Amino acid sequence: MSKTGSAAKVKLNSFDDLFGTEQPQTGTEQVQEIALSELHEFKGHPFKVLDDEKMQETVESVREHGVLMPGIARSMKDGGYEIIAGHRRRHACELVGLTTMPMFIRDYTDDEATIIMVDSNIQREDILPSEKAKAYRMKYDAMKHQGSKEGGLTLGELGEAAGESAKTVQRYIWISRLSDSLLDMVDAKKIGIMQAVDLSFLSEDAQQWVLVAIQETNVVITTQQSAMLKESDKKGELTFPMVRMMLEKEKTVERKVVIKTERINNYFPATYSREQIENIIYQLLENWKSTQ
Repeated sequence: MSKTGSAAKVKLNSFDDLFGTEQPQTGTEQVQEIALSELHEFKGHPFKVLDDEKMQETVESVREHGVLMPGIARSMKDGGYEIIAGHRRRHACELVGLTTMPMFIRDYTDDEATIIMVDSNIQREDILPSEKAKAYRMKYDAMKHQGSKEGGLTLGELGEAAGESAKTVQRYIWISRLSDSLLDMVDAKKIGIMQAVDLSFLSEDAQQWVLVAIQETNVVITTQQSAMLKESDKKGELTFPMVRMMLEKEKTVERKVVIKTERINNYFPATYSREQIENIIYQLLENWKSTQ
């Protein structure tokens, strides 16, 4: 298939290509002031618009200078415009009290719009794992619709644009299959990336069991646990009691106590062997246990 209509058609070669900041030539598009009420969120938009410190900085910039960089949108069949780039700027305009926002209105297909929406956000430093996972999935699907080659090349193209390896991209695409509640735990660093990859292969029921078990026990899942859960569910053997047992078992096994030698030496003569010291400690512990 030719590159016409492929991801290469909307390849963003520069900052100006993405946001249209170059001066428009004769006969080309012009910046339009669009009512905020006419600007609607991109369908399935994976990036969260939060009222955090960075949003406050954006608000102050808009209040002082206005919107310096126009957003990008496309017309919707039922009226209004779908934002492709500019969700945070739109929210900042709302907080400032503005009623319009400068926009470039462009005629993009669904796949083209998805690719540009992802590329305009994915380079941010504060991207959450859940945002990256959903964004990679959306762009991956769009690239395949447009005719990019299947397999590693597609992942390689996606990773190259984001500065990550094909393997890393694949992991995030797998993670996108997690429930929103488990993704929230990944964002909060309660579940590691590698563990999240294993859990992404679980059925919806099994994911719910894991969620409940984590909430009840507050356990931190290890890679050994996540691998066991994945394998058991693959065989169709996993049940909620099994999930609890695996997590509780690992929680107990992981408990480790280290007593420093210099502290032990304060209580035993230098002539005592290691075995003698251990036997005495165990006996003392047994005596203590019997009084509890």
